[in-house]
Formats: sequence, C-alpha cells, structure tokens
Amino acid sequence: MDKEEGMAVKDSAESYVTDDGRTIGGVLMDIRSITLRFGGVTAINDISFDIREGEIRAIIGPNGAGKSSMLNVISGFYVPQEGEVWFRGALRPPMKPYQVARQGIARTFQNIALFEGMSVLDNVMTGRLNHMNSSMWSQALWLGRAEAEEHENRERVERVIDFLEIQHIRKTPVGRLPYGLKKRVELARALSAEPELLLLDEPMAGMNVEEKEDMSRFILEVNDEFGTTIALIEHDMGVVMDLSDRVVVMDYGRKIGDGTPHDVRNNQEVIDAYLGVSHD
Repeated sequence: MDKEEGMAVKDSAESYVTDDGRTIGGVLMDIRSITLRFGGVTAINDISFDIREGEIRAIIGPNGAGKSSMLNVISGFYVPQEGEVWFRGALRPPMKPYQVARQGIARTFQNIALFEGMSVLDNVMTGRLNHMNSSMWSQALWLGRAEAEEHENRERVERVIDFLEIQHIRKTPVGRLPYGLKKRVELARALSAEPELLLLDEPMAGMNVEEKEDMSRFILEVNDEFGTTIALIEHDMGVVMDLSDRVVVMDYGRKIGDGTPHDVRNNQEVIDAYLGVSHD
C-alpha cells in the first residue's frame, strides 16, 4: 500500500477519507512549541506538529535528531522545559508515564523491554494492568469481580495473540524467542492495553526483510481493523513511505519537514539532512 500521493492535508477539525478508503479524523494530539534540554544540550528545539485520529504518523530523522526524546515527551517520560501537549482537545499537565497510559496511550521501546523469564502470555497480560480495577484482596482470593475481570482480560489478550499470529509461542518464555518474535510480543503487550494512540519506537530495527514485511502488515491491520492511531519512529524509508499518512522530519532537534510522504521525499532540506549535503 503506497500512501505517497493523492492525500491532501485537511483542516485540523475536518475528517476525510483517504484514497484507500480509510477515515482520518480531527486532531487527537497537538504538540505545541516543545523545547527539551538536558543541561546545556537542546534535544528538541521549538517543535510543533499534530497527530490526527486514525492516521499513521511517522517521525523520522538521522541518528541524534531527537526522535526518541519526542516520543518520551509524548509518553510522559520527559517533561519539556517549554511548550504544551494537548490531547483530545485539552491541555495535558505534566504526567507520569502510568498516568499517560491511563489516558489511552501505549508504546513499544527501541530496546526491547520485556520480562524475559515470563511466558509470552504473561508478558502480554501485563498490558492489561490499567484495566484491572478490583482490589488487591479480591485478586488474591480470585473472587467475585476479580474473577470476572480476569476472564475479561484473558479473552482480550487471547484475541491479540491470535491477531498477531503468536498462538504457537503463547506459553514460551520470552527469553527463548528470536529477536523478531520478541518485537511482535512487545507490540502485543502494547496493543492489549487497547490504546487510542499507539507509539512505536523503531518497531522494525534489526529485522530481516521477511520480518519487516510481517510487522508492516500488522501495523496496517492494527490501524485499519482496530482504528488505532499510530505514531512511529522508523529508519527504513521504504517502510515509512509505504505506511505513513504524514511524516514529520527532525534534524539536530529541529523540525525540517512536515507533510505527506510525497512532500517530504521531495523536500530539499530533508534530502540534505539524510545525504549530508549542504547548499549555499
């Protein structure tokens, strides 16, 4: 599926249908003039962009551009010195990551963050923690509401496991799995949280061609079948151009491009950043 051409960016409040029949809604998250510093180093310098409901939004740039720092701002790991994050039309105050997760935002990590001694099923179940509302005592005794909650959460997790085609490893300890399957398990854990916004930090890093094709298919299906809005960081430009509705480009903490894949691919400043070419 190629999303390079034929998709104009509409007014932020207006929903529209893409050429491939998908509905893109209004702005879900609005990043406004974010600046993030670590001591004397500016990781993000006055960057603004938005993420619309139902889209796949890519964040790209050379190594050290500030992409993961931006994802960490969105997910609550970093609090910027300047700027605002708006979510569902409301200004978001500084939040801890668990509070951001309760808002309906889930993520995967550039470096796989799974419990290697636990089974695939148990790892994916940890994504349901924000949906567990029964008391500690009822959970310990597995009575009443806790029992019903456990069944509901288990059913959701099993659907995700089936969706991502990892039934055959559901009882396998994660530490025994090859890298590509670990990446898929991490996606399953994030997806089991039923996020409104899914953040993917280099979901295909280190994968071979076949694994990338599988992961690309799953990302498109998550977006299409579940209606999940996705923001992803990815270095494979072929993947970015094929998957994304819009792309924001960062370089040395600055935003140097923002638009459709077609627009970004033809942006001379973006070309220079990736090729290391300078123009007078």
